[in-house]
Amino acid sequence: MVSGEGNVGFASERIFGDIGSNDSGTEVTGTNPQIPFCPNCGTKTQKVWRAGTYQSILGDNIQRWLCCQCGLRFSDPNDLTLAKERLQQEFTFGANTLKNGDTVSDYCQISAWKAKNLEPTTTYTEKVGISLQETKGQIIEFAWWMQKEGYAEATINRRARLLKTLINKGADIQNAESVKETIAKQQHWKNKTKKLAVETYDCYLKMHGQTWKKPIFNTVRTIPFIPTEEELNCLIAGCNKTTATFLQLLKETGIRSGEAFMIQWTDINTEKQFVNITPEKGSEPRQIKISKQLITMLNSLPHDNTKSFAYSQRHFARNFRTQRKRIAHKLKNDRLLKIHFHTLRHWKATTEYHKTKDILHVMKLLGHKNIQNTLLYTQLINFDEDDNFHSATAKTIQEAQKLVETGFEYVCAFEDMKLFRKRK
Repeated sequence: MVSGEGNVGFASERIFGDIGSNDSGTEVTGTNPQIPFCPNCGTKTQKVWRAGTYQSILGDNIQRWLCCQCGLRFSDPNDLTLAKERLQQEFTFGANTLKNGDTVSDYCQISAWKAKNLEPTTTYTEKVGISLQETKGQIIEFAWWMQKEGYAEATINRRARLLKTLINKGADIQNAESVKETIAKQQHWKNKTKKLAVETYDCYLKMHGQTWKKPIFNTVRTIPFIPTEEELNCLIAGCNKTTATFLQLLKETGIRSGEAFMIQWTDINTEKQFVNITPEKGSEPRQIKISKQLITMLNSLPHDNTKSFAYSQRHFARNFRTQRKRIAHKLKNDRLLKIHFHTLRHWKATTEYHKTKDILHVMKLLGHKNIQNTLLYTQLINFDEDDNFHSATAKTIQEAQKLVETGFEYVCAFEDMKLFRKRK
């Protein structure tokens, strides 16, 4: 376990919810004592809404809040404090499953904040004989090791959460066969999720210089869901200002959501109407043209941070799913529920290839280094057959050259004329 390092804090904060969540019991106050400020962006009370409740292990109701500005869901600090106090009163040193004072502290913390994870964690502790503090330490050590090895932050967070999930479900991470058994028992997991769990544990063993015989979970590649542009526009129009701007950015540029979260205000050129993209996942940096409409939407957002979307990605995505569900119900269109952030990248790549028939152009737009990766996105779809076109004719090579340069494509020759067309 690494201790005393300056950067190790980020791992534990993102894994156990101390950042972007008020589940740690930090006191938050607002103008109305019953409605707290958002701990992430400090939004005023009128934009913080109630978002249901959940119960601690002793049945205490803990209020959840939703910030409509940044999408953060957090627990009421007063309810958390009361739940913790009651747990500390109920659980004593003489309880059957609590052997010492350290266990009491850890047990109470997990129960008060995340009661739904209590049962599997206790099972694992009883089977393996380690304390919850040691379990937490193993996950933090794993996250810190990945950070030192240069793994992307998104990869670190995902693998740390997966390792924690495996432990909560009873896996002995010191025993490879136990991990295999735990993964195999997850009937509701898709093979893709199981494959990610295998990669996570393989990385954990790599940290300790060990190997194992990995189980094989084959994933079936399917054609990505491609919504219509009208469906995308309806979804964007129904979301709040920040989410709508984010979706419009993904729609026009085809960038990954992680790349969108890295965009800073200095990357946006409002005069020449383009945005500089900092790549992720080994892609190429690129500069993409954007519309005046998107620039207007971006300018309407708060500029109090260096990043255009300075929010927790997990909470932002959760807030989007809430809005998507509401819009789909309102419009009676369940197809909207299949739209994710990455769906807009599929849509952009497919429609751009349909318009240009230029695979190299699409490859540059997406930032791919290997054209094989681009081919996965250019799934041909059945567009409406009544699409309208502009038509033009050319008699000379110079005329034909100008038409091609402006996006027209050759159709056929008629007598001494050559016919061209371009989609409207």
